[in-house]
Amino acid sequence: MQTIFVMVKCDLGMSYQVADEAVQLDKVSEVYSTSGQYDLLMKCYLNDDEDIGHFVCEQLQKLPGIKDTFTLITFKAFG
Repeated sequence: MQTIFVMVKCDLGMSYQVADEAVQLDKVSEVYSTSGQYDLLMKCYLNDDEDIGHFVCEQLQKLPGIKDTFTLITFKAFG
């Protein structure tokens, strides 16, 4: 299992609608509203053999109201 975080910039006034749609995707675990350059932070779990680029481009970026994304790939969880 691979974990990625996707920072999302939304069209004005669309953050809540984008969050509602995103949490319906089975690969999206959590969605947080954030301050700063991006509006939302999504925590996603993908299978080891799943292509991150295809997931982001074909599932997340196609959600209505998403203007831009920034993907962070993780290596190891501590805790």
